[in-house]
Amino acid sequence: MEVSPLSLPMRIKLVSWLYFLPLCSIFFGIHVALVSGDCLGDGRVCLEDEMMLLLQLKSTLKFNDAASNKLVSWNQSTHCCSWGGVIWDATGHVVSLDLSSEFISGGFNGSSSLFNLQHLQRLNLANNAFSSQIPPGFGNLIYLNLSKAEFYGQIPMEISGLTRLVTIDFSILYFPGLPTPKLENPNLRMMVQNLSELRELYLDGVNISAQGKEWCQALSSSVPNLHVLSLQSCYLSGPLDSSLLKLRSLSSIRLDHNNFSAAPVPDFLANFSNLTQLRLSSCGLNGAFPEKIFQVRTLQILDLSNNMLLQGSLPEFPQGGSLETLVLSDTKFSGILPDSMGNLKRLTIIELVDCDFSGPIPKAMANLTQLSLNNLDLSSNKFNGTVDLSSFHKLGNLTILSLSYNNLSINAGLATPALPPLLNFEALKLASCKLRAFPVLSTQSRLTYLDLSDNQISGSIPSWIWKIGNGSLLCGLLKQQSICNATYLQVLDLSDNAFSGTIPSCLIQNEALAVLNLRRNKLIGNIPGELGHMCSLQTLDLNENLLDGKIPKSLANCEALEVLNLGNNGMNDTFPFWLKNISNLRVLVLRGNKFHGHIGCPDSNSTWPMLQIVDLALNNFNGVLPEKCFSNWRAMMAGEDDAQSKSNYLRFKILQFSRLYYQDAVTVTSKGKEIEFLKVLTIFTSIDFSCNNFQGEIPKDIGDLKLLYVLNLSSNGFTGRIPSSIGQLRQLESLDLSQNKLSGEIPAQLASLNFLSVLNLSFNQLVGRIPTGNQLQTCLENSYLGNRGLCGFPLNESFKAEDATPSTSDGRHSSSRKEIKWEYNIAPEIGFVTGLGIVIWPLVLSRRWRRCYYKHVDRILSRILNHQNKRRAS
Repeated sequence: MEVSPLSLPMRIKLVSWLYFLPLCSIFFGIHVALVSGDCLGDGRVCLEDEMMLLLQLKSTLKFNDAASNKLVSWNQSTHCCSWGGVIWDATGHVVSLDLSSEFISGGFNGSSSLFNLQHLQRLNLANNAFSSQIPPGFGNLIYLNLSKAEFYGQIPMEISGLTRLVTIDFSILYFPGLPTPKLENPNLRMMVQNLSELRELYLDGVNISAQGKEWCQALSSSVPNLHVLSLQSCYLSGPLDSSLLKLRSLSSIRLDHNNFSAAPVPDFLANFSNLTQLRLSSCGLNGAFPEKIFQVRTLQILDLSNNMLLQGSLPEFPQGGSLETLVLSDTKFSGILPDSMGNLKRLTIIELVDCDFSGPIPKAMANLTQLSLNNLDLSSNKFNGTVDLSSFHKLGNLTILSLSYNNLSINAGLATPALPPLLNFEALKLASCKLRAFPVLSTQSRLTYLDLSDNQISGSIPSWIWKIGNGSLLCGLLKQQSICNATYLQVLDLSDNAFSGTIPSCLIQNEALAVLNLRRNKLIGNIPGELGHMCSLQTLDLNENLLDGKIPKSLANCEALEVLNLGNNGMNDTFPFWLKNISNLRVLVLRGNKFHGHIGCPDSNSTWPMLQIVDLALNNFNGVLPEKCFSNWRAMMAGEDDAQSKSNYLRFKILQFSRLYYQDAVTVTSKGKEIEFLKVLTIFTSIDFSCNNFQGEIPKDIGDLKLLYVLNLSSNGFTGRIPSSIGQLRQLESLDLSQNKLSGEIPAQLASLNFLSVLNLSFNQLVGRIPTGNQLQTCLENSYLGNRGLCGFPLNESFKAEDATPSTSDGRHSSSRKEIKWEYNIAPEIGFVTGLGIVIWPLVLSRRWRRCYYKHVDRILSRILNHQNKRRAS
């Protein structure tokens, strides 16, 4: 066959290309022979060697198959397009890998196949549990997210070589005591010195430990294009340096939970023209907050909470502001709320809790229907005036409203026929609002949290109260029948009211109920009901009512019980040893009842290991104190470096993923005074067995309770010697053994109790010389009265130990007053009483003053306890 002259060159060209293609694969890296053939939909293919690297990575990672939705999809039998978290480029290379929230555990090192993905640009390993140091070897990424993945230790120097990085996120969920990432060598300056392209920097929880000028200048000189700066809980110091102004593009500044050493907030923050978010909570700031920062028109979020020395007031707000979230809680902000707050049409959250704001609540806030407000919390201020709940009807998006603890008078009516019913309330807090009647809440189908405590409500409880919230009311009120249908009721606090009658039996049988607080009412009768095996009670507080009868034995079914407070009633029963298997019990208060008989837990070796507060005072208990129960209270026995360093509060979390907590409270008699702890520290421990009929010797094993702060065994019939083992109670601050029949000498070991501030050994049969020691020498003569055989300082001849008589206890009051012979000028005493009256009378007459006083005492005690624990640990 004749060959056309035109077809020959074409054949030559075809043969040439067949030889040229392998050469291309050699010299230009085109993997012609290694393509898997899996099409990505637009002509792209997955390279087989890249797939093999991913499969190798999967084989080296430990993860939960059942919880995974990405790694579990990686296998050769499935199309590469369906591999979760993987993005391929046009040439078949992996360019983005997202393995966040895959429940990966265990670490990986620099030899991982992950680091062989040479074209990888974006890597997200967030929300896993690698529990290892950050490995070096990451390629030239533009996005790196290792947040909340349990990486710890020094961040490697190699990170500073990733010059194309736009976003870094090494942030963690910070918990004291857990290992964290840190920037020491390299430090922050060294890490960012080459990252000029960086736009977003998240290092929350990373230990940077740098002074204000140091870290501010490190950032301003190296990352000029930074938009987002998030350095929460980084051990940073202040004050903020003006060099930050070089970061003109900053739009988000998050520096919460650092210690800026009582520094003021600088004015220059108002010069960031693109600022949308400023978070400076818990930074130790003071001084006056610059008002012009409020005027930044782009600002959307401002959080200055928990800066207790920070002062300021709210300015007039112009039209068109962008502010969406305003949080100033726990600061010294004061003044009135301007009517112009109604101009902030985008506001969704206002939290001004525990400030010094005063005056009326602006009507403009309630009348603007365009307002998108959903959270308004003005509790614990000095707002005054009368507020109609119906005025909030127009705020159709409002879900949380708290007006508690002000000087407000709330008109309860909420349902108005002329207005549409408000269906969005989820939380309504009106404690101490002078309410005299129940708010009409029958239309509140979504209400889950209701606080009406400390009001003046009386009379019967409306039947509709248990129908609101579609059976999901978490904190509410009391009623006999329909409450049984509130199947999601978790928290019920009706304390400090004047409720009368009996406790509904179906209420205490509610298996979902975790907290029942009916403290300080006028309830009568028995504690009702048979509690089932599904009982969820964590707190049962019925203190200061008129209850009688016995403790129901079915309470033993409440295995989660932590707080049992039945004090100051008229209950007549024996010691509740049948509760011995409730291992979580922390607070047991039976004070001021008619309990009788021996105490003890027979045939039990694990009685209440978590018990930290036990108050059996003012009852008729008798017999010998059993040593076995003391030896089981391990929460009072831990080593000084143990749980002490992990102080927390007794509280119940409402809904697993919410931010709502119910805080337990308890009244403790310490150092001769009743103190109400509005928050109960888990490290506070106390034993009060006073005013009973206990006999025999004080058990020596009581010296094992090394974490004990308060011990009161006064007004009993104890005999024998004071155990020298009490000298082992190195944290003891108050010891009262008065009005017993103790004999012998005072143990010299008591002189080693360095934190003892109150000691009362009066009216016993003690003899010998009072031991010399720092603490015992500071005690007053009253501490040793009524012991004929005692001598030595501070006793003297003009004020003899036997020259006094003990007061008698009526069994209902814990008075420890003594009759003393006055032989000195009484002018100082008159001055003291007058000064004391100036402080005490406001506490007696003013509920607001009293609540403020208790709150600050609680804070001071919390700080003292934590400070002392740190001193002892060191």
